[in-house]
Amino acid sequence: MRTFDGGATRDTEEGKLDYEGFFSHAVMQRYAQYMNDHRKQPDGNLRDSDNWQRGMPKSVYIKSMFRHFMEVWYAHRRGLPIQDSLCALLFNVMGYLFMDLQEQERSYVEKGETIFDISPPKGRPFDNQGEPI
Repeated sequence: MRTFDGGATRDTEEGKLDYEGFFSHAVMQRYAQYMNDHRKQPDGNLRDSDNWQRGMPKSVYIKSMFRHFMEVWYAHRRGLPIQDSLCALLFNVMGYLFMDLQEQERSYVEKGETIFDISPPKGRPFDNQGEPI
């Protein structure tokens, strides 16, 4: 249990994922800019920002991932601009992982299980924001 100077208390951070530490604001912002720049479709319409979550075959992601990796490698070796290629590679890595997680989740659901246990621990009351009381 942690007690802060103002008197507030919270449980420890032990065992909790540190999203703020695992991600870089600058990288996430640059990736979001890349994604926004690539929303325009050939017909002029904009894709929804989460359009990629509707799914594509993993074979499409892996082929594109290899092409973009080759771009990254080429740019790296020659000192050329590389950020768009890195963002494209990241898009394909995230898309592939997303599809893999979806497949895994379907497998778990068929067995009546879940991948991520988001239910509160038994015996601990939580407020309407999910914080322990």
